[in-house]
Amino acid sequence: MDAARALREIAFRLERADAPTYRVRAFRRAAAIVDELPDLDERVASGRLTALEGIGRTTAAVIEQAHRGRTPEYLARLRSEVDVPERGAQLRAALRGDCHTHSDWSDGGSPIAEMATTARDLGHEWIALTDHSPRLKVARGLSAERLREQLRVVDELNQRLAPFRILTGIEVDILSDGSLDQEAELLAQLDVVVASVHSELRMPAAEMTRRMCAAVADPHVDVLGHCTGRLIGAGKKRPQSAFDATAVFQACRDHGVAVEINSRPDRLDPPRELIRLARDIGCLFSIDSDAHAPGQLDWLAHGCARAEECGVPAERVINTRTADELTAPR
Repeated sequence: MDAARALREIAFRLERADAPTYRVRAFRRAAAIVDELPDLDERVASGRLTALEGIGRTTAAVIEQAHRGRTPEYLARLRSEVDVPERGAQLRAALRGDCHTHSDWSDGGSPIAEMATTARDLGHEWIALTDHSPRLKVARGLSAERLREQLRVVDELNQRLAPFRILTGIEVDILSDGSLDQEAELLAQLDVVVASVHSELRMPAAEMTRRMCAAVADPHVDVLGHCTGRLIGAGKKRPQSAFDATAVFQACRDHGVAVEINSRPDRLDPPRELIRLARDIGCLFSIDSDAHAPGQLDWLAHGCARAEECGVPAERVINTRTADELTAPR
């Protein structure tokens, strides 16, 4: 077994399990070191791997076992711990892409190319790159100038990765008055615009409803992201924002905007009763990973399980479409 590949698979599986970032980085760093080693055979034979900066006892054991043709014990254990929801497998197989992903251009942890190649290896035909807009400074949101530069980078990558395709996009902040945190001219150039509330989450319900409906009515918006803003993770919890869900979902339906089923384990947003409400109102949906690292791209299974539990039909899920179908004028 290739040692660098084993290290990267471990990093991927740790990310999927939402392990601490430092642990994931240790394995990715070790893989990069192995890629550049001219004397791997000799170092394994002599037991001198840990003399290299960035290689500890755990990563050295993985390298040694893989280099000797064995499945590393660490990797075997992670493979045995896979927690994939039983429900939603058919819907997951129907997904062609992911409308909500982040790279290290904003608050993601990996380069665009790494996110794209991982998505391709998972069987995706495309992903939408939706880094944050400028107001979200804590997430290094992209100014108009940086977003334009990113578009050039994506164009170059698409030429190299074809037929896989990176769709241009943004997760744009919905400002307090319902306007969007990016130039309209630039939003018009993007393939996918996810609009999300990230500030003033405790706004009174009537004001929040007006705010969200105004954003959904913007002709550039394709997806309403994690609509309640809740967090349910063990480390940080946040209650749902208050708003008139019926009014917001009716606006989504009327303007052809998909309601996101966010698959992040610490969000799983919206809750099931709101997914069912949006289904009954006739909304489209987008089942997204909101991935900030390659391993998190595989979180789509969680969203698919919830969608199936709530009776969401595949034909109403926009990421079952091809890239051309998704980006066609609506």
